[in-house]
Parts: sequence; C-alpha cells; structure tokens
Amino acid sequence: MLSIARLQEFDLKYIPGLGPARGDVLKKELQISNAFDLLYHFPYRHVDRSRIYSIRELQSSMPYVQVRGEILSVETIGEGRGKRLVAHFSDGDGVIDLVWFQGVKYMLKQLKLHKPMLIFGKPSVFGFRINVVHPEISEEGDYVYQSPGVMPMYHTTEKMKRAGVDSTRIRESIRTIFTRMGHDLEETLPTWIIEQEHLMSLGDALFQIHFPDNADLLRHAKYRLKFEELFYIQLNIARYMSERQRKYYGYKFPGVGQPLLQFYDECLPFELTGAQKRVVKEIYADMKTGHQMNRLLQGDVGSGKTLVALLAMLIAVGNGYQACMMAPTEILASQHLESLREMLGTMDVRVELLTGSIRGKKRKALLEDLKKGEIDILVGTHAVIEDWVEFPALGLAVIDEQHRFGVAQRAKLWAKSDMPPHILVMTATPIPRTLAMTIYGDLQVSVIDELPPGRKPITTLHHYDDRRVSLYQSMHKQLSLGRQIYIVYPLIKESEKIDLHDLEQGYERIIAEFPKMTVCKVHGKMKAAEKAAEMQRFVSGEAQIMVATTVIEVGVNVPNASVMVIENANRFGLSQLHQLRGRVGRGADQSYCILVTGYALSEITKRRIDIMVKSTDGFAIAEADLKLRGPGDMEGTQQSGMAFNLKIADIARDGQIVELVRNIAIQVVKDDPQFDLEKNEILWKRLTELRNITKNWGAIS
Repeated sequence: MLSIARLQEFDLKYIPGLGPARGDVLKKELQISNAFDLLYHFPYRHVDRSRIYSIRELQSSMPYVQVRGEILSVETIGEGRGKRLVAHFSDGDGVIDLVWFQGVKYMLKQLKLHKPMLIFGKPSVFGFRINVVHPEISEEGDYVYQSPGVMPMYHTTEKMKRAGVDSTRIRESIRTIFTRMGHDLEETLPTWIIEQEHLMSLGDALFQIHFPDNADLLRHAKYRLKFEELFYIQLNIARYMSERQRKYYGYKFPGVGQPLLQFYDECLPFELTGAQKRVVKEIYADMKTGHQMNRLLQGDVGSGKTLVALLAMLIAVGNGYQACMMAPTEILASQHLESLREMLGTMDVRVELLTGSIRGKKRKALLEDLKKGEIDILVGTHAVIEDWVEFPALGLAVIDEQHRFGVAQRAKLWAKSDMPPHILVMTATPIPRTLAMTIYGDLQVSVIDELPPGRKPITTLHHYDDRRVSLYQSMHKQLSLGRQIYIVYPLIKESEKIDLHDLEQGYERIIAEFPKMTVCKVHGKMKAAEKAAEMQRFVSGEAQIMVATTVIEVGVNVPNASVMVIENANRFGLSQLHQLRGRVGRGADQSYCILVTGYALSEITKRRIDIMVKSTDGFAIAEADLKLRGPGDMEGTQQSGMAFNLKIADIARDGQIVELVRNIAIQVVKDDPQFDLEKNEILWKRLTELRNITKNWGAIS
C-alpha cells in the first residue's frame, strides 16, 4: 500500500516531460513540489470528449469543443511580442483559425499539413471568423484521439504555459504517477467512517477525479474528497473547542443582578423582540456555566444588537465585574457611548470612553478610576487593549464588527483579567450558516432575525446614470423635508483604466446642483482628525449631504439621513451594498437606497442589483453573495482567525456536507475526549499533519 509520505518524497523532476526546469515552474507558480501535491491539484472542470463537432456548428458561446479535420496552411503574423502563429484548419465543411501567441517557434516545428487530427479548445470570434486560441492537437494514434470521454481540465498560469506546462502536460504527469505507483493509497479516514458514510477509498477517489470512468464514479470521487476536506476543518474546530473548554474556565455569574432588573423595569426604551429575548437567554446561559463564553451575535443593521450587548454588560456589572466594548473607529465608539448613556438614563452605572485622541490629565484620571474599579463599562477603540489599560475585574468583553480586529489584538483581552473574560462578538454583516460553521465554528452563534417594531423597510431603486434629472428631483424633495443624504463612490481619484465617476468630480457636481446645501466629503486618504471632523458635521446636521467612499459603511448613525445614493453600484459586492444601505432607515421616516449604474452590466451584476431591489433580508442577501462570489471574497473571512484554503469543496454549494461532517466531528470529540481511542488513531494523526501544513488553523476568536 502506497503511503502519503512516499508520494511526498517523489520529486516532480523525475516525471518524464517535466524534469527540473518545469518542476521549478510548478513549484513557483502553484506551490506543487511533489507527487502528492500534484495528485491534489484537482481539475477545475471535466469536459465531454465523446462528441465531435462540425465547424458549421461552432459558436463563440460554446465552452470547449473538439473537431476532426486537417491543417490546410500555416502563417505567422506580426513582429516581436505581437507575433502570432495562425493555422487554417478545415473539416471539409468549413474553415477555422487555430492561433498561438506563445511558443510560436516550437509549434511551427510540430504542425503537419494535411494529416488527420483532432483539435480541442474554446471557440471565439475574431474578425468575423471562428478561431481557437492555443488548442490541444492530437494526431491519429494519440491516447486522447483513441479514447475520447470525460477529460479533466487543470488551472495553469501564463508562466507555466510558456514553459510548456499546460493542462495536457499536467494530466499526463498525473497519469505517470498512477502508472508508476498505482492507486492503492493508505487511508486518511478510519474504516468506521468510510463504511458508515459509504465513501469511496482515497486511492480510487484520487484516480477517478483525474481519470473518471464515468459520470457516476466522478460524482462519488468528488463527494469523498469534499467530505474529507470539510470533515478535517470541522474536526479541528471541534477538538479546539473541547480543549479550550477543558483548559479555560470562566467567571460564573449565578444571577442576572440588580442593574439589569432595574434597567428592565425603568429604562427599557421599547419591548424586546422575541429574537432579542431568545439571544439574551442564550448569553446568560453561557455566563452562568463557569466556562468562558465565546459567542457570535449576528444581527442585521437596526436589529437591536447594542441593546442586547448592554443587557449582557449589565449582567457582568450586577455580578461585581466590569465590562468593555471595543469598536473599530472613534466615531463608532463615541456613538456607542452616547447610546449606552442615553439608554441607562439616571441609573448608577458609570460608562466612560477611551480612544487614542483622549490624552493628558483626562486619560490619566480615567485610567486611575478604571484601575480602582470605579468605571463599570469602558467603551473604546484599540486603545482598550493597550498594556497600560488595567481592569481589576474584567468579566465581559464585547467586540463590535469583529472582523476589523486581528486575532492577536483580540487575544490581548485575555490578559486583562485573572481568568479569560466572557467574549461577545457582534457583527452587522450577516454570515451564511455554512460559512459561519466553517469560519466562526469555534463560537456559539446567536442570531437576531427580527427588526424592532416601527422600522419601515428601506425602498431600494435602480437608476441608470443618464436619468440624473429625476434622481436630483427626488433628492431635492427629501432635502426640502429636512432630511439628509449620503452619496457613495467606489473611487477617490479618476482612474484611466476604469471609467467611473470619481468622488472628486461627484463632489463638485453635487455642490453645483445643490448650492443652498452644505456638502461634506469623506474618504480613506484623509487624516483621521480631518475625517472625523467632516463626519461630525454630517452627524450634527450642519451638513445636509455627505459625499464619501465606503469608509462610512460602518460607524455612522444618523437617524435623519433618509437617502443613500450608491454611484457605480456595479462595483460593489452584495454584502457591501447591503451594509451601505443600512446607513439609512434608522429613523421613523421612509428611507430610500438608490443604486446608480450604467447600462452595460454583466449577467452577475444584473442579478446582484435585482436581489438588492427585491430583498432587504441581510441573511438571504449574504447567501446569494456567497454563491455569486465565493467564500474567499466575503468580507471578514481573512481576519476570522480560521485560515483555510479549500481545494475542492465549495462552502456555498456544499452546505449539506458541511452540516453532516460537523455533526460527525462533534460526536467524535464527544466520544473520544482524550483523543486516544484506537479506532480514531488515523484521525488524530492526520489532523496533526494538517495543522502543521496550515498554520493558525484554529485560533482565538
């Protein structure tokens, strides 16, 4: 039986057709350095080679086709870097051009006129004629010509192609590995899981993913490989959670305390929604166990997360502990301070603010009071986690918009107390369930999925940018009612490559269009103090219109703002559009979000815009965004503390597998808490190997 270690020792330079030079290219371009890596370089698609098309059938919309015929003539066109090789290819009923931009000299020697051959590639149109760029060519007698069927296609780079390492070369190199070493490979899952879940063996799965005998075996191979990939991510999370729960105890809060009861009776601004009540119960259930709470609180914009956070902090205060609340910006921290003080009213709970701009005697006095335990709740930015900030009894840390804080920064909170404080992580970015189970799998998840009563849904409209007269008329009407308006642009300065209306041009145009209004401008390249001053002009109502980039996506709460205009909305992802839309609709008035685009939109962009117009459900939008963009592009995933690169699984489309393997992983850890059962020996060995390969696979949240 072939071991993984032996595959990892098999250097690619010993594979015929690769050698040292091409092996180096593979290593530099795709980090593939041995036979094991190459077997796990999975095809990005499989194409059906059983169909032979005629040239008359070809259209540029087709993905990949193969045609049988012969080369009639060959010519080179252009000079220098623009030089290309064109072969005129005919099947007797029509003629197409085969084109090479790379390897012209090499291909000139390889091409033979009037020989029966099969060409395979992606048809396109150039100069009113079908052409195929860099096609695969097989003469009669070649393997591909003799055995058409389901064929794998592999990702390559331009450097690889220039070095002669194309999809065909990769395919034949993988075939060589199987020919030399077979595919009776040692297992990476225990027998009981393979039998219980009816999985294909690892060796057969790897062979069938590259050289499928039929579509059914290919489906089984994909399932086995996706199952294993997702299972080990979930097993790592489950083991980490188990180890952390045994290792780290937390403060035990036996009762909710007098402050919360007083707040509930005297100060609660409105009746809690059913979702808020449920989440508060979940949080308190964690706090009274004696184990550290590590909970993610998801809630759409305006769902009442801040109120829930205050109730959690009052539980800590009522049990004799302090609480802190971290926000990513000074403006957001200041707004949290105002909100908390307003909600608490005259209650005897001291709430203070600590940011980088608070200096001198004021900072010194604040830190002394904090150290004495005289401050109950400290709201602040990154300044809260500095070494010189001392809490005598930090029982709860609330982290708002947590993806804006790195893992190391969040870990500093653990050093602020004798035992780790309870952690409540909040985000207004709705996270799809399957992504949350993977990225935030080590946190318990609470969801506020109701909006407080009285909130009016935001009306979202799509405007084309040549209809500015009607757009400005609508804006004038809202301004005449005393409302305020955001206008967001994707860029700061004009780009020669991308034809966008940039912020500077837009700012001048808005000033000209609304001469009686005060217009402020905010973008990421401004100094922090200047940016804060401009934002404050809008928050205070001094400015009626704010022209900005996405720096206002999080952290500005202006209930009087009723219109959000997003220029070039096609340049934003769905989640970002939804976050920007959430800046309005915070007051009692009807609010509007207007998405402005040109007419030339791709199909995916049209779908994004349509979803935004039809839905205000952040979780439905996040699910759609995940499917359109993939998990790697979702905001927050890179800062989550869970670093993973999926080779074959797709979080957006493999949600059922994620849930299945998560349940199995949790049960494994529950049945084997010491990680020493013989039947699971393979699991713990393989998990250790994967942890060494993928650093920080599990980390503090």
